[in-house]
Amino acid sequence: MNNSDFLDDISVTDTENILTDADEQKEELLMTSAKATALYCRLSQEDALAGESNSISNQKEILAQYAKAKGFVNPVFYVDDGYSGTNFNRPGFQKMVSDMEDGKIAVCITKDLSRLGRNQAEVGLYINFTFPSYGVRYIAISDNVDTIDPNSIDNDYAGIRNWINELYAKDTSRKIRTVNRVKGERGETLTRNIPYGYKKDPDDPKHWIVDPEAAEVVKHIFNLCMEGRGTLQIANQLEKEGHYSPTAYKLKNGLLSKGTMPDNPCHWDDGTIRAILSHREYTGCTVAFKTYTNSIWDKKTRITPLENQKITPGTHEAIISQEVFDKVQQIREQRHRRTKRGKSTIFSGLVYCYDCGAPLYFSAGKESDGSQDFFDCSKHRKDKNDCSAHYIRSDILEELVFEHLSEVISYLICHEEYFRKFMEQYLESGSKEMLKIWKKQLDQAKKRIEEIDRLFIKIYEDNANGKLSDSRFKMLSNRYDEEQEELREKASELQISIDEQEEKADNLDKFIDTAKRYCELTGLDGYILHELIKGIYIENADVSNELTETDIDDDDGEYITVEKKPKASNAKIHRIRKIHIKYDFVGFIPINELNKFAKEALKSLKSEKSA
Repeated sequence: MNNSDFLDDISVTDTENILTDADEQKEELLMTSAKATALYCRLSQEDALAGESNSISNQKEILAQYAKAKGFVNPVFYVDDGYSGTNFNRPGFQKMVSDMEDGKIAVCITKDLSRLGRNQAEVGLYINFTFPSYGVRYIAISDNVDTIDPNSIDNDYAGIRNWINELYAKDTSRKIRTVNRVKGERGETLTRNIPYGYKKDPDDPKHWIVDPEAAEVVKHIFNLCMEGRGTLQIANQLEKEGHYSPTAYKLKNGLLSKGTMPDNPCHWDDGTIRAILSHREYTGCTVAFKTYTNSIWDKKTRITPLENQKITPGTHEAIISQEVFDKVQQIREQRHRRTKRGKSTIFSGLVYCYDCGAPLYFSAGKESDGSQDFFDCSKHRKDKNDCSAHYIRSDILEELVFEHLSEVISYLICHEEYFRKFMEQYLESGSKEMLKIWKKQLDQAKKRIEEIDRLFIKIYEDNANGKLSDSRFKMLSNRYDEEQEELREKASELQISIDEQEEKADNLDKFIDTAKRYCELTGLDGYILHELIKGIYIENADVSNELTETDIDDDDGEYITVEKKPKASNAKIHRIRKIHIKYDFVGFIPINELNKFAKEALKSLKSEKSA
């Protein structure tokens, strides 16, 4: 079929069937010695709202009829459907440029200048420099632009039209941002990509409902993270268990997805796991303004700080509780790596040095049963002069923590009323003093910040009047800047501590409700530890030939001890291990004081009954 036959009797309905895209006509191009006529079509989502005039089918008809009427041969369509004109990194356009650079194109035709793009600088660069350098003639039909005639007045006005097209893009972007801002403030979702675990409500497309099958996998992922598993470990576990990846799952169930069915539908990428673990929407809230771009030209997506995001709770059913989500974020903030022997620990991110506050590193021993696995101070490991080892075996730590946790839960279950009363008094007595100190420090920090502001004004005036040299002014202003920044950070930390302390009453209820779920505790795992414990602080071992009652039972009750006798020695040497367990929501729980309180309460109750 020759080109005259090819364009006979063309109509809107058969244009798409007659003229195919560039990739489909590649073989035909190679079979002819004549260069191609590139017919470029572009439609953005915003342009689609303007009506049928800019539709791809309408553009194809106009371009095909024009090419036929003017006798342009070898017409080839390059199409970008759904791409903004502000960005030239479009697949259809880039394919056309590549063919142009290979010398395959003689003419490029668009419906108008805006189809080529809406960035006046780049459109002008292509029309005036890029196209001519490759011997390509450019035509914009509606704007009467044809680069074959350098003296055309319409060509001179092309720059003005490009400027107007750019203004249109800016105005459209401004309107869209305004609409999205209003929607986001109302709590409406702005994303088109529904998180894995949810699906659209058939009765309300703007509302998400739980997808039961996928939601169970999401819960499983969070549980594995709570157990101390890393993202790669979780990904491997899901693949081993045969769970479809989000893309494969959506395609299998006929849901909308950008990807294609992978060769291995059960392969999970650790990046996918990271994304799922960071989705705040799983707590039942809508998050708006999570990302932003600097302008319509700079398309790089940046993360909006959490305080500037709009979080609307209770917009859909939660899959993950807020407490579990917050715990997972704390776990994810710390890097947990397996040892060289491939071992990991359930205490990941929980064990710290009592003296310097640095994390304790986990190391695996040679024995496969884990009997020689241990923790030691990370600061000591880097420099032995900075801190002592604070060495403790992993199995001993697990034994001590299990013992303490079991005692706390057992006491709570059997004597919840006493536990609640004691902890309320204990937290209140500790918090009153701490709140007094923190509020005083916060007040001092705020006053000093205000004082520095006044000092800034004074030294500025002194510098302007010549009383203070420029070098002296610079030195003082830098010093005040540093001090003020440190004070702001301190004030922020103090305010957080004050807020947390004032919420202790609610936190006590949360701890009791959580702990009661483990009334039949038979062992430890990472999930239990991360749900109930905030930190475990290890004191350095105290080696002694004599073991006193004070060593075993300290009055503060914040730690427990263990006696160790070296196997290869007859000497009665004792190594006292002291650990402090800081529970989530309530902090340290002094077991000894708790027991004394219960005994005194029971004694008082018996006295009342006998009276």
